[in-house]
Amino acid sequence: MNQINTSMRNKFYTICALLLLNTMAWSQTVTVNRQNEKVKGDGAEGYSTVLKGKLSDVSPSWTKFLKEVGRIKLFSSDPIVITEPNFNGTVYPKGTIYGNIFENEDYIRVWLGILPKEWDKNVEFANDQLEKLIYQFGVRFNRDKVQKQIDETQEAADAVERQTQRLINQNKDMTIQLANNEKEKIHLEKSIENNKLENEALKIKLDRNKKAQDSLVNVGVQIKKVKDAHQEQLRKIN
Repeated sequence: MNQINTSMRNKFYTICALLLLNTMAWSQTVTVNRQNEKVKGDGAEGYSTVLKGKLSDVSPSWTKFLKEVGRIKLFSSDPIVITEPNFNGTVYPKGTIYGNIFENEDYIRVWLGILPKEWDKNVEFANDQLEKLIYQFGVRFNRDKVQKQIDETQEAADAVERQTQRLINQNKDMTIQLANNEKEKIHLEKSIENNKLENEALKIKLDRNKKAQDSLVNVGVQIKKVKDAHQEQLRKIN
């Protein structure tokens, strides 16, 4: 039992340590940078932010976010083409923006941009919206990541609480069992003592019984002798 409890404590300590390290690592301020990229061979204006994590962590959230921004053109990738973008609740049917994601070791950079020639007089407005969108995604991603850590921490706390309750219940059960065992021990000890007294009494009775049997045997022998003498007298009478 002690080995099991020690193993559980070590496991919980390890989980808490990892969660603390992850929380410290993910506590960061979102920084948005102006960033130009090549799209269709032309210079695209846009904004990007750097996020800590792996591509597998960021990519699903990024794709989901882009679907909220507008309609993703089928089979488009590197960059992803988003048509009919939605800025502040207003859909721009003729607008097109481009999204991309870049992996660099433990960091991921996401980017949104436009081709100025496709926006004419709305270039500055579109860029302002892209900057806001990139910032929104960075904040959302980091918050979701921290929320996941909070959920994991809560799960660990719940596991500790459940295990604590199990141990408390086990303690109650074992305490009751111990009390019952003590009562049974006292009962058995009394039974043993009574058995011992009864055993001694039986030995005494057996000894008395044997002596009584021996006495009766002797009496029987004497009676037989008397009987034999009477029979001998009977034979001598003519």
